[in-house]
Amino acid sequence: MANTRTETDSLGPREVPASALWGIQSLRARENFPVSGLTTSRHLRRAYALLKLACVRTNVEKGGLDAERGRALEQAAREMAEGRFDDQFVVDVFQAGAGTSLNMNVNEVLTNRALELLGKPRGDYATLGPNDHVNRGQSTNDTFPSAAQVAALLALAEVRAAAGLLARSLRAKGVEFAELAKAGRTHLKDAMPVSLGAELQAYASAIEHVLEALPAVEKALAEIPLGGSAVGTGVNSVPGFRIGAVAEYARLTGLPLAVARDPFETMQSRWPLGFASAWLRTLALELVRIANDLRLLSSGPATGLDELRVPEIQPGSSIMPAKVNPSAAECLTMVAFHVLGADVAASYAVQAGQLEINVMMPLAAFEVLFSAEILANYVPVFSRSCVDGLTARPERLEQYLLGSAALATVLTPRLGYLGVAEVLHEAERTGRPVREVLIARRLVTAEEADALLGPEALRRLTRPVP
Repeated sequence: MANTRTETDSLGPREVPASALWGIQSLRARENFPVSGLTTSRHLRRAYALLKLACVRTNVEKGGLDAERGRALEQAAREMAEGRFDDQFVVDVFQAGAGTSLNMNVNEVLTNRALELLGKPRGDYATLGPNDHVNRGQSTNDTFPSAAQVAALLALAEVRAAAGLLARSLRAKGVEFAELAKAGRTHLKDAMPVSLGAELQAYASAIEHVLEALPAVEKALAEIPLGGSAVGTGVNSVPGFRIGAVAEYARLTGLPLAVARDPFETMQSRWPLGFASAWLRTLALELVRIANDLRLLSSGPATGLDELRVPEIQPGSSIMPAKVNPSAAECLTMVAFHVLGADVAASYAVQAGQLEINVMMPLAAFEVLFSAEILANYVPVFSRSCVDGLTARPERLEQYLLGSAALATVLTPRLGYLGVAEVLHEAERTGRPVREVLIARRLVTAEEADALLGPEALRRLTRPVP
């Protein structure tokens, strides 16, 4: 058997590996763009497969495609959606503008699999063609952004689940540590007390607030340009294709997809991907802040704060025995930093649209989907390997709390701002505890000092004032 088959496109004939489902245009793209070795995300492959399935069904229903070809293409698209042909997507994520290379990679894979089902040889595009039949009534310009936005919806659902798990883990630890009073810190300097539980519950609240913003992003992504063809008009599509294809796509994905209210806007602008990228950036910023706080609180043990201990998940040094690092928090921070950088790239890609199309949308799609993937992959690991295993250091918390001169702030209503400042300066200058200075200067009695600065009083100070 021959190792290759001859295929011809508008530029002429080329030899394609006989075993490949992809064809001549995928071959050219693979040769032209050997950039990163990274290929299409699983979410985008599935989204594209279901999009093509929706289009095939709609074309058959509306008379744009015969039933025999339709049945073969429908099975091929179902198999692609199941991941059967993942190794056949050979186009780099950095490719020709607008995503034409990927669209044709999809079209060729579906065509050649359908030809097999029809008992025809691969590359017999006269019988069934990637442009004339699979791409009937479509263009890269409407299919790529539609598939990209559906892929983003699928990926963001996984991020929501991951972030929700982290919020629940932080909440649980907050409840566990609710009664542990500690020194607060502002500007990394001593401040009024809080509870360790309140700190952790505040982290959970921040993640929950970010999640509450996600539905607005999802609504924007759900309005898709499918059916707009090259510029939004729907040229070369059968009547009713736009509405029918979007409705079928929504049914297949289980997502509330909507026909573009302005078909020309959704061809020109990729702002929904920019919105998704901005949401991922916001989540990443909160994750960095939380991870860095946990690193600070667990620093030491001898020379740092050591108010928390992180689980020992791996040795921390190749030279210092028994050293344990906050490795999970470090990894989460690196993941989040990548998301921040990806948002910059996605932002540039989104603003690069010109006239009726944004040719940089493959970059925007890649950055959003990769960011979502690494967050969805690692945030649950961080929840399990770090947050769930956090342990408090009550003796250390008490040491810092009772040694904090900031506690004298509670005396301001009685002694005045300058009076308390004078006491604090003396305590710092002499090295004597604030309580001792207050009693020695006969500003309070010992009983009053205990009532104002004792353990129960300090616990009261950690609770929000109504």
